Amino acid sequence: MFLKNKIIFILLTLTCALICSFTSELFRTSIQFEVPNKWPKPHYNFKKNPLTEEGFQLGRRLFYDTKLSRDNTISCSSCHLQYTGFTHVDHSVSHGIDGRKGTRNAPALINLAWNTSFHWAGGVNHLDVQPLNPIQDKNEMDQKLDSVLYYLNQSPSYRKQFYIAFGDSIISTSDLLHAITQFTVSLVSSNSKYDAYVNGTTKFTEQEENGLELFNEHCNSCHTAPLFNSNKYRSNGLPINSAYHDLGRYSITKNPKDSLLFRVPTLRNIQYTEPYMHDGRFSKLRDVINYYSDGLKQNSPHLSKELRKKFTLSGNQKKDLIAFLYTLSDKKFLRNKRYSFPR
Repeated sequence: MFLKNKIIFILLTLTCALICSFTSELFRTSIQFEVPNKWPKPHYNFKKNPLTEEGFQLGRRLFYDTKLSRDNTISCSSCHLQYTGFTHVDHSVSHGIDGRKGTRNAPALINLAWNTSFHWAGGVNHLDVQPLNPIQDKNEMDQKLDSVLYYLNQSPSYRKQFYIAFGDSIISTSDLLHAITQFTVSLVSSNSKYDAYVNGTTKFTEQEENGLELFNEHCNSCHTAPLFNSNKYRSNGLPINSAYHDLGRYSITKNPKDSLLFRVPTLRNIQYTEPYMHDGRFSKLRDVINYYSDGLKQNSPHLSKELRKKFTLSGNQKKDLIAFLYTLSDKKFLRNKRYSFPR
């Protein structure tokens, strides 16, 4: 009799779990990830984390929640502001709790589905686990993962959202990371003037055309269209910043050949993503152009082959190049309320 009752109890438990899971699925609205026209196939595997409206909105809430940090003051959005292309502003490197400073300029969170690695040195190789770094880093959110899960599991509203999004009201690390990813992977910027130009719905000015020619000649080998980045690590000859002694990818691989190599960042929305370079040493876009044209030394150690050939731009050419770079601005994306703080 005892064994029979135990079997019945197990069957009822399993049946209840199946019914609950099925019920939660009824409330989910699938989202189709749209690849922009003429763009390559994304690297991210959406089959392992299918996008839903409920998962996206949950991830959005988590992205803006300061209570994920140890002192309840820092959220993901603190270093990744929408109106600046989901990067920070006003200081060279990212700031965390207690006014602590990091050692690098926060990268823009744009078009992450096409990335094969993350962070300036490529310390993370999958978008789903990327949030663990800022949450636990002592100079960023400085929070233990167990404390984050405890906070979330003590919140009835969060438990309800997780239940609807993932079919389980007991919040796990996996579901936490998948939720944040559903928001960040959806941050696709593809509605700039450049995109309209490529699709034949607008024309460039003469200055922008000239800038495009200069870009294709001098910049496109690293910042390759249409994403205007690459999944590669390169050295642009910048001397080591004595404040941080950052050796780039070497810190991950310990391979001397990787010294001073940093991930090639996207140039999309570059008009708004200042400051520039891995350590934020340049505050203006013209400073970046001046460096490549006038300040770069071809005998710099570790300088990547793409920059070995010297080039110098005139004042008008610099203006033309900047005019083209401004065509990569996607104001619709930067002002899209779908990505802003949830009200």
